[in-house]
This record gives sequence, structure tokens and C-alpha cells, in this order.
Amino acid sequence: MNICDFFAKFDGESLTYDDLILMPGFIDFGLADIQTRTQVSREIYSNIPLLSSPMDTVTEADMAIALGLQGGIGFLHYNLSPEQQLEQIRKVKRYKSGFVSEPITLSPEESIGQGLRIKEEMGISTVPVTETGKVGSKLVGMITKYHYSACFGDYLEQKIGDLMTPIEQCKVVTLDDITENGEPRLAKANEYLLESKGAALPIVDQNGCLQTLITRSDLEKHENYPQASTDIKTKSILVGAAVETWADRAHRRLDAIGDQVDLIVFDTAQGFTSLEIALIRETKERFPHLQIIAGNVVTPEGCRALIEAGADGIRVGMGSGSICTTQEVSGIGRGQATAVYRCAEEARKYGVPVIADGGIRNTGDIVKALAMGASTIMLGSLLACTDEAPGETIIKDGMKLKQYEGMGSLSAMDRGGAFRYGTQISKLRSAEGVEGKVAYKGSVATWIPSLIQGMKQGLHKIGARDIQSLHRLIDSNALHLERRTDASRAEGKVHDLVSYK
Repeated sequence: MNICDFFAKFDGESLTYDDLILMPGFIDFGLADIQTRTQVSREIYSNIPLLSSPMDTVTEADMAIALGLQGGIGFLHYNLSPEQQLEQIRKVKRYKSGFVSEPITLSPEESIGQGLRIKEEMGISTVPVTETGKVGSKLVGMITKYHYSACFGDYLEQKIGDLMTPIEQCKVVTLDDITENGEPRLAKANEYLLESKGAALPIVDQNGCLQTLITRSDLEKHENYPQASTDIKTKSILVGAAVETWADRAHRRLDAIGDQVDLIVFDTAQGFTSLEIALIRETKERFPHLQIIAGNVVTPEGCRALIEAGADGIRVGMGSGSICTTQEVSGIGRGQATAVYRCAEEARKYGVPVIADGGIRNTGDIVKALAMGASTIMLGSLLACTDEAPGETIIKDGMKLKQYEGMGSLSAMDRGGAFRYGTQISKLRSAEGVEGKVAYKGSVATWIPSLIQGMKQGLHKIGARDIQSLHRLIDSNALHLERRTDASRAEGKVHDLVSYK
């Protein structure tokens, strides 16, 4: 049955991914031909369709960096002060760049101990020294890792000006040296960097004032992670951040991060509200460049209202996450397969992509979510199990586990998650999430490729070379699926074995 007829037949029923199975299609290409680039918002794309959920046991800077290098995008949670969240954004942005727009600098009057603190806290050992200690000031020298080899005792108090490598001994290029057709060219700058044999190359204007910097480590990261989701101009890793829908707190947070982050998500369990609609409009006026993900919604009406207010992407899901109890506590929600299909059907009329948030247990569910019309998938438990997730790691009965908490759990609400559920001013709260543990899966660098491989195998069997081709199958009614019975679900899993690996 084609997908349109399928959901017409089961109109009024709330279906999950496990309620349906996709039919194979004709294949005329190889598995290696599948492309995974996809649209996250009107203007932002990622190289794989996986995003990390803005939960405080899932995404902080380490997760955003690791996922970004694999081609996805991380969304930082808001159980942080605006200032802390801003520092997390900057940590992600500093990890990888092309031209470093705001390089860390020192002045000759500062101590080598201050340089050592930068090395220990930020991992940056090569630092330009300018007259005032700021970008735009005259470059006078460089500090490198070799200046820290004897950092103890009185040495820590010595002035950088007395220890630095003076400018006369440093390789430096001007903006004119790397400019072609009126634009600085990163490829040209990298040629000079490789010729210099140095770790970093400062770039100055005609007056010798520091303008930017490029580093060998950034060049190596670019070569080692060609799939990384990065800003087209700066080559920095793309990163998103969660923002409350409580106006005062949202304004304060946006004042801090609005000009630094690539996209935001208004993070609330029920996004079809006058508060969120007003915030979207206000934010678009204040930060017209900022991409806004709005939600959460599960109906076409909610989806349409947020898009017409100015949303650039729609986050779909209510109560389908493994640690979410919204449907049990409030009786409100929708089966995720139905929710994604109905919202994606509406969003396609406006050219706005949909994010399927929640209900993903395996790579088969990822494929099904994309087949329902989602452009990207937001993961919680499937990322909470990795090294880079901030949740606590514990050993229980010889098994390695990671802590995973719903933002509606009482402990998460105490840390700030109450704003997501509109209970921040209530003395009595009813939790809409639980605290639990998930089996440890290792590093994002090894876990994500295995998820993507499983997803590719699903797309291949459907006969879709990419996610856009899959969505065209939906529009042409060429995608077929069937309702599963209990017996067919049992048959589709491992069965009739005494044991297996």
C-alpha cells in the first residue's frame, strides 16, 4: 500500500515506528553511492541526518564537537547559565576553524604563567603576542609550546615579552599575500602555512596589526574529518543551542548567544502556543540571520502556526522518548510515525524540513522516520550511551552503563528543565520524565558510523540514493509500507535460538 493510502486508511490511529514495515524497492546503484547530506533548517545542512538532543545527560561541547566531526550537529542544553552556554559554544567553535576570527592573544606584559593557563584550559599552545594583547593590535611575537617546557617556580612570573619569539624570527603573511579577487583565500594561506613548517601562521594587515590566524591542527582536522558539518565561511563546526520559551529567560539567553550560535531550538514539550509564536517573531526581528528550530509539535495545525511565525525547521514529537512519560502523565501526545508523517506532509508545502525527535531505538527506526518525511533525526538515548555524553559512567553487575535522564525528570527540572514543561513557578510538580541508565557503546567516533551504515543499508533496500530521493518517493506515492501484526514483529526479530552473538 502506498504511504498516502496507508495513512488515509489508518487515519485516527496513532502509529509508532514498530507498527509499520517498509517495502523494498527497485535498486540500480551500489551501497557506496548513497549520499547522506540533508537539510536541518531552511539554510543549514548537515552531512548526516543525526542531531543530538539538548538534554543535560546528552549534549555539551564534547558531544557537539564529536558529532560535528562525524557530520551531524549537536544542540547544547539550557540547564546552563547563558554565560556557561556561550562558553560551550565558543569551545565548539574554537575546536576547528579555517581563518580563526577571534584568536586567543597575549600581551608582552603578561606572565608566561597566564600563557600556561591558556594551554591547560583550552589546549592552545601557540599564541600570538600583540602590543595590547588584542586582535587588531600590532603583532610583536609568538609564544609556542616550547616556551612552557620549564614552567615552574619563578619562571611562571617572567614576562612574555622577555621570552617570546620576536616577530622578526616568525613567519608572517599579510592579507594582501593571500587575497585573490578581493577575498582572502584559505587555500592560499594554507600553502604559506605548510611552507613555514610552523604550528600556526599569523596574518596581519599592511600596518603589521594582527587580523587572523590559521593553524596546522585545523588543517589536519579538515583532512581527517572531510564529513564534518562546518560553516561554509569559517570552517568551524556547526552548533545549535536550546532556548527556553519563557520570555525573560529567552531574551537574556539570546542576548548572550544570538550572534555566536548557528541555530537555536525553542525547547518545550508543547510548542503550539502563543508564547512560542511570539518568541519566534521577536527573535527573527532581532536576529534575522539566526536559524530557528521550533516545536515540539505533533499536528499539522501546530506545524503550520510555527512555520508562519517564521520557523526555519520543525521539531516533531511528544512523549515518544524512552525516558519521557508525558503521554502517561498528561494523556497527551501522538504515535511518532503518525506525528512525523502528518507534520512533514504539512511542512513540505512551505519547504521547511522536519526533525523527528524521540522514539528511535535502532537504525531501522531511523530509516522509518526518514521515510515518514523527516529530514533529520534527533537522538537522545542512542547518544547518551557514548563517552562524549556528560552523563555519569557507572559499573553495575560487571556492565558499563551511562546515566540518562529525561528533561522532565524531577532532578533535571530542578536544574532548569522545568521551563521545558511550564512548571518552573509551580511548588508542586508532576514529573514528565524518568532517570535511568543505558548500556555503554563507546566513542561517538565509532558508534555513529555504525548507525549510518545501518541507515544506508535501509535506504539501499528501499531504492533511494539519498534522503531527497526518499522524499520524492513519498510525493510520487512510490513508497510502500504495511501494518505489522504482533506475529510479524516477533518474526522480524531474532527468534528460535538458544543463544546468539
